[in-house]
Amino acid sequence: MRAILIIAIVIAVILLAFFVFAFIIMTKPGRKRDTSYFRHKMYAHRGLHGDGVPENSLTAFRLARENGYGVELDVQMSKDGILVVFHDGNLRRMCGVDKKLKECTYEELSTYRLSGTDEKIPLLDEALETLKDVDLICEIKADNGTRNYELCEKTYDKLKTYGGKFCIESFSPFLVAWFRKNHPEIIRGQLSENFVKTYGFTPIHLFMSELWLNIISKPDFVAFNHKHKSIGWRITRLLYRPMWIAWTARGDKEIESAEKHYDAVIFEKKPEADAKGERTRNGA
Repeated sequence: MRAILIIAIVIAVILLAFFVFAFIIMTKPGRKRDTSYFRHKMYAHRGLHGDGVPENSLTAFRLARENGYGVELDVQMSKDGILVVFHDGNLRRMCGVDKKLKECTYEELSTYRLSGTDEKIPLLDEALETLKDVDLICEIKADNGTRNYELCEKTYDKLKTYGGKFCIESFSPFLVAWFRKNHPEIIRGQLSENFVKTYGFTPIHLFMSELWLNIISKPDFVAFNHKHKSIGWRITRLLYRPMWIAWTARGDKEIESAEKHYDAVIFEKKPEADAKGERTRNGA
């Protein structure tokens, strides 16, 4: 009986050591780099949309630019390899068509309209031209595949001539890691949330929730669901202090709360602005 107890204690110590090691080593982001340009800013989630203006539309991007906000947008690739700006993997919610975007050619996609308006799914080229020099967070969607490096390469080819400052982010650590290996000069971020809380327990949900996949992506910043927390969230903040971006704050109360705990905020409701359309924060 005593031997069984000793074995159980040894196993418990080994498991505890494993989890401590995992939290310390696997949550470690990339080496410290200057991310100050992207801090203390507001980024309109999928553009400044609402009131008949669809998300990820050229009008939403134009309004964000005119009101002095940065923009977060989503990049996917059509069946024939054309880059478009669209969030969902399926067209149902925004276009009323039950098809996966990646299974449609751009010619087909160009016939659909967003949320019953005249707005079409924009090309990434069109979005960048509309934004001009707006501060940009570009999410590389994993709907084309968590290791679709063609999407990364084509996105980089478009972004490298963009007139403004930009960074990239993705839920897929492999897509983020592609930028680390091929274009390390670009500021990159790991998107996450408490997946266990949202979707239930699986090993991959645990790893993503606790930021253990930072060991793959080595991000410069972490973009986390501002309503969620996890042990990895707390440890990464305490030990490594990378830049933190909140997604997605909706309404003044959530925005105010997110600003207290994060370095930058992705939002969906236009906050109060001064006459020039610029955010007033800490006198800036």
